[in-house]
Amino acid sequence: PLFTLLYTAYNRVWIPDNEEVWQSAEITKNYKAGDRFLHVQLEDGTELNYPVDPAALPPLRNPDILVGENDLTALSYLHEPAVLHNLKVRFMESRLIYTYSGIILVAINPYKELPIYGDAIIHAYSGQNVGDMDPHIFAVAEEAYKQMARNNKNQSIIVSGESGAGKTVSARYTMRYFATVSRSSSNAHVEDKVLASNPITEAIGNAKTTRNDNSSRFGKYTEISFDQSYQIIGANMRTYLLEKSRVVFQVGKIKKWLKIYKARVYCM
Repeated sequence: PLFTLLYTAYNRVWIPDNEEVWQSAEITKNYKAGDRFLHVQLEDGTELNYPVDPAALPPLRNPDILVGENDLTALSYLHEPAVLHNLKVRFMESRLIYTYSGIILVAINPYKELPIYGDAIIHAYSGQNVGDMDPHIFAVAEEAYKQMARNNKNQSIIVSGESGAGKTVSARYTMRYFATVSRSSSNAHVEDKVLASNPITEAIGNAKTTRNDNSSRFGKYTEISFDQSYQIIGANMRTYLLEKSRVVFQVGKIKKWLKIYKARVYCM
């Protein structure tokens, strides 16, 4: 009952839309418990009596002052339309592809090169705490590197996303950051050496999807080794969670390929 008090005139809600997925609407009449309709006005001026279920009212829209926050957890209302709208505003209006959601970094693939990965940017994030600067893949890499050096414990970064989301590129930038801040002797090529085995692993377990004609059906685990001075001394990449149901070769031949081409990379 107290929740329904938020659905008063001049507050705004998100209404499902077939084309835009969600569209914003302003409440024009106070909603009362038990009402079957919510009186709203769309942004184009159209007035609508939107049928509602009292047990599942439309999600409320965040105040404009919060839209564009660099951390989704700072939003008053955190739900699907709020997340999508915040990411859209940051991407379309501010040209920002990274947004935090707590300790998670959300990235939007711009499908073009951006000048935000150079050495100057790397050094700007080096030594900084998460939250001190704008969200960036380098901030996540710096936190992992700092925790490893401070606590002398292994750290893990999970890069996840659908086909074409930019997982491989994100992994490359992360390894470039490690190579640069650790002052590795092979800092200019470490990520290239680790990812040089991609054509081999990509040749196995691929399948056509609606998003990508050559989508990987497996995950890759890359282990980067550091010495006592926290400089990169080597790396090991291996395939896991291979979906054998999508592989067109015999199981025996697949095992042979994986054994022969197990991706091991050593920085010289």
